[in-house]
Amino acid sequence: MKRIILCLIAIFALAPFSYGQMQEIGVVSYTFRDSFSKDVPGTLDKIKAMGITNIEFSSLFGKTAQELKDLLDARGMRCTSLGVSYNDLLNKSEQVISNAKTLGASFVRIGSIPHSGPLTEEVVKKAADDFNSFGALLKKNGLEFCFHNHAVEFLPAKGLINGTFYDYLIQKTNPDYVSFEIDIYWVYYPGHDPVALLKKYPDRFKLMHLKDLKKGVARNPEGKGSSADYNVAVGTGQLDIKAILKAARATSIKYFYLEDESSSVDQQVPQSLKYLKEISN
Repeated sequence: MKRIILCLIAIFALAPFSYGQMQEIGVVSYTFRDSFSKDVPGTLDKIKAMGITNIEFSSLFGKTAQELKDLLDARGMRCTSLGVSYNDLLNKSEQVISNAKTLGASFVRIGSIPHSGPLTEEVVKKAADDFNSFGALLKKNGLEFCFHNHAVEFLPAKGLINGTFYDYLIQKTNPDYVSFEIDIYWVYYPGHDPVALLKKYPDRFKLMHLKDLKKGVARNPEGKGSSADYNVAVGTGQLDIKAILKAARATSIKYFYLEDESSSVDQQVPQSLKYLKEISN
């Protein structure tokens, strides 16, 4: 099995992929979180061998930003986006900005809004205000703020807007300061259409997480019941990846990152890359 994996990696270590305006496919560090937690240099080597040089880091994995940047530079790799927590950006903004700039990232993104219990109108209204503040501060420092969706933001925002909490966050934030990273899995799983969302807000999306949902898995409007191993190789699941990428061509998305939360990433990431290359030809 190990020889098969190495052969797949060698086969797919090709030139950067493109799909219309889509640049090189990157990867989210969370995909290889288990490997990174044990061996950062070795994991970077493995990712590079797959033909991937662009990483969105959601952790520094025990390294300083400079140490991680040095490891990337030594391999001709780069970090274009840094994922941090809402509270870190709220309370440790100077450190976040310093880390992002040291890594050479263009974007700083958060992936959740702190709340206990169901998401409420008050929490979302405060989040929109905070997003505007985060974005203004980051822009002042040469960086761009993005919010990454999960399922909870797609609940109806009955007391705020005729739409979802996600609609509210997009419509009530300043496009000069606030952009969005669309995770297509977490749009689709709670029952929404990534293509329709991309067409509805084409100028607000700057980043995308490419993922797929296992065939036969039922969607849940509250996003409940999802499993990491519902993540399958892109192009083998329920999502219409071709239609999504076609719609993405008409948006402002700059970077596309594979994210695979499963326990089979060493096999599935090369499969995903192969599929994306095939549909780009």
